[in-house]
Amino acid sequence: MIAPRDLLRAAVLIVCAASLAGCISLLPKTKPSQLYRFEGATAATGLPAAPPVAGVALFRTPSSFQRAASGDRILTLTGGQAAYIADARWMSPAVVLFDEALMRAFDANPGPARLVARGEPARTQYALRLDVRDFYANYDQGPQAPPSVVVRVRVSLLRSADQIQVGEQVLEARIRASDNRVGAIVAAFDEAVRTVLVQLIDFSNRLGASA
Repeated sequence: MIAPRDLLRAAVLIVCAASLAGCISLLPKTKPSQLYRFEGATAATGLPAAPPVAGVALFRTPSSFQRAASGDRILTLTGGQAAYIADARWMSPAVVLFDEALMRAFDANPGPARLVARGEPARTQYALRLDVRDFYANYDQGPQAPPSVVVRVRVSLLRSADQIQVGEQVLEARIRASDNRVGAIVAAFDEAVRTVLVQLIDFSNRLGASA
């Protein structure tokens, strides 16, 4: 015969188990975010033919990136309101993806300008500074219409010997997405980055040709 104390203990265990089961079922089920990336890998194909001049080495100095867009979330603006696209993220922080696209574009560049990485044993003639000031999807035609992706970069070139600025330009691309879907918006980001990199490398090559 089961003692009353044992019956009470068993009842308490059953109640605790039921309570735990109830807690587990109440935990929110989160949908995993879809990961995206932009490459701008074909930037060099949009460049004009470069004259046969000696190479010009550029050293990339510490640069800046729009803070709200520098992480792995995709920034949008609707009027005066900023928001991130739900359930969608960049595969890596946007600042990292942009740097990788920049390196690929210079590697494929047929012109004289060459980007020198930190620690690379090479003498550089110029220092390159980039300030990515805008990097977002702008819903300028309403929240249901395809947005326009805006990428704006201020580029400065300084002579390494004396740190005198020898060139400055603001590069900008505005690419309208083909649809108000994440995939189409990401494709617009990719094209905007490619367009800005074409302008940047052309600017760098022209400096090399004049030097």
